[in-house]
Amino acid sequence: MSWQGRLESEEDLYRYHTTLPRYTAGFAVGIIAVELIYPKLPGNVANATTYPFPVLYQKVSFEIERLFEGDVSIRNEIIAAARKLEGEGVRAIVGACGYFAHFQQDVARAVNVPVFLSSLCQLPMIKTAVSDQKKIAILAASGDNIGEEVLQKVGTTMDRLVVENIGDLPEFHAIRYGETGFDNEKLKDALCLRVEKLVKAEPQIGAILLECSDLPPYAKAIQQVSGLPVFDFNTMIDLVYHAVVQRTYYGYF
Repeated sequence: MSWQGRLESEEDLYRYHTTLPRYTAGFAVGIIAVELIYPKLPGNVANATTYPFPVLYQKVSFEIERLFEGDVSIRNEIIAAARKLEGEGVRAIVGACGYFAHFQQDVARAVNVPVFLSSLCQLPMIKTAVSDQKKIAILAASGDNIGEEVLQKVGTTMDRLVVENIGDLPEFHAIRYGETGFDNEKLKDALCLRVEKLVKAEPQIGAILLECSDLPPYAKAIQQVSGLPVFDFNTMIDLVYHAVVQRTYYGYF
């Protein structure tokens, strides 16, 4: 007998279960990831060991440049991936590239769980948190593709933003174009040098946001050389997880 036959009504189902019964459970966060083949280090959004909780991935297959540009022809594939994750029982959906921001509103309308497709979703919060006399630096894999149109999709504008394109770094080339190996230490050093120069040239910068899902492995080093708060995909995903999976507190009073 199926589980439907053992329950008298749909009300019974929701009395005894918080979600529909499925063949697996426990994946609170679902991640849409573009099929790109290169090493994914711990800290990378596409490396599951990054998280102290289970995550569930759903692959989409198109050229990354189409995502950077917000090509509307890939919208349906992204929505289908989100619906697939929702059907698997995730409580929230994120993306594994900052330029999923182009489709933030489309996906949020298409599913019934919270959607945070891009690290750029944090910008309104960061702007609120730092003085309005301060700027926020964005390290972007494709700086030319960050403008008013995509920022409007995540509820903000170019005001107070300094976009630093790191996609032109030779050390980043393997990630940008999907090669099978790269020099991790050289990339870290190149990113830190770029940040050092940036904060020296723009002393009003009060926080840094890493747009790219490949950059969180270097967040600590970037913070050390800048002395600034550094936000990335993982600061967002941690927040999202704790919003959708609250815990019971224990202690003394």
